[in-house]
Amino acid sequence: MTLHIPFDNSYATLPEGFFARVKPTPVKDPSLIAFNTDLARELGIDGLDDPDMAAIFAGNMVPNGASPLAQLYAGHQFGQYNPQLGDGRAVLLGETIGADGIRWDIQLKGSGQTPFSRMGDGRAWLGPVLREYVVSEAMHALGVPTTRALAAVRTGEAVIRERPLPGAVLTRVAQSHIRVGTFQVFAARGDTQALQTLFDYAVARHTPDATDPALFLDAVMRKQAALVAHWLSIGFIHGVMNTDNCSIAGETIDYGPCAFMDSYHPETVFSSIDRYGRYSYAAQADIIVWNMAQLATALLPLMPDPEAAVEPFTAQIHKMPEMIRAEWLKRFGAKIGLADPKPEDAKLISDLLGAMESAKADFTNTFRGLIDGTARDHFLDPMEFDVWADTWKARIDDEDNPIAVMEAANPVLIPRNHRIEAMITAATEGDDGPFQRLMAAYADPYRPSPDTEDLRRPPTDSEVVRATFCGT
Repeated sequence: MTLHIPFDNSYATLPEGFFARVKPTPVKDPSLIAFNTDLARELGIDGLDDPDMAAIFAGNMVPNGASPLAQLYAGHQFGQYNPQLGDGRAVLLGETIGADGIRWDIQLKGSGQTPFSRMGDGRAWLGPVLREYVVSEAMHALGVPTTRALAAVRTGEAVIRERPLPGAVLTRVAQSHIRVGTFQVFAARGDTQALQTLFDYAVARHTPDATDPALFLDAVMRKQAALVAHWLSIGFIHGVMNTDNCSIAGETIDYGPCAFMDSYHPETVFSSIDRYGRYSYAAQADIIVWNMAQLATALLPLMPDPEAAVEPFTAQIHKMPEMIRAEWLKRFGAKIGLADPKPEDAKLISDLLGAMESAKADFTNTFRGLIDGTARDHFLDPMEFDVWADTWKARIDDEDNPIAVMEAANPVLIPRNHRIEAMITAATEGDDGPFQRLMAAYADPYRPSPDTEDLRRPPTDSEVVRATFCGT
């Protein structure tokens, strides 16, 4: 093995109750689909011409210095608390400190059973692996805090879902895999010592200036407010915002039934398991506040007087909707060309969104159309847009360079659901060409190009994706 990952593992030094030590389960016939060379270099990984690359990132060979483990956590799933979840199909190989000085987790996802598998097979099929690879790297290019994809490998084995499907393993990189649910599991068990240990570790790793629970809560809330506002600004719907899918680091994590809106509607839902719209597009702003309330509850035992801390913690949580509104205003203000939007600009933005909803206008193309003058083409009644545009043009007359502001805020390309599904279908049949094309196109999503003009097109009626699936 010539591949060298400069592991510097810290989570593995925590008490044994935080995880289970487990090695990946070897697969039959690994073959490399994709490897993110640029990311590997950022992580300080060398020996990238290793012929055993597929075996390493399938879990058949454990790299030197790795300390494989599956993390323990709990979580609220669709509002219902599950006291023990954990990595049921993932193994954290270890950590490395990148060229940016940031500590990064390197995790195999779909690498076999762990003690937390709960009767699952611990495997992933090819579709969700490629969806997460494409969407997470597109999100990175869009400027959204996110986990990254380092490698994808076919296993040469079938996994059984509704039918046999080709298996695969994803290598995921994250600033950490500590979740709200990681705090919840120890709080619910009344294990204050473990909770304090986790808190001290998370502070040292993510918020060194936030050394008490209230400051830590505030830091995490601010990251999540900014993250969700960023999601909303690009039409992204996570699909399963359970507390075990909510990262303390403020990154987008766990791309299960995620999707991007085509036509704008605030109640849009794609996830097949979200039957009541709990995690709809617009509901994400409320749900992240709810998730932070669960984190606040889990942190209470660390306070000198937990009962007395309930009121100030509640007051902190009640401030979060305003944090989100402020972040939303900045993001959407930029989308209409306002570098420094004022509170009164919220009505201008909302009026446009209301018109788009009634017209079923394409979210991404309408906002991008404000730059090149094609926005009105997305309205069945262009006069409806024109009425709004008169007020908008008067407002941006005061701006120095609204076009540049809009170009930086409005992507040309998003990973449209029908393109992702077509790519998965092709890859399942052995054709990785569409995957490679999407990866190249989404690497530069703000730049118009005649080569990717077809990827801007919304789906036809027959191409519309009405439901997305976790793939577990």
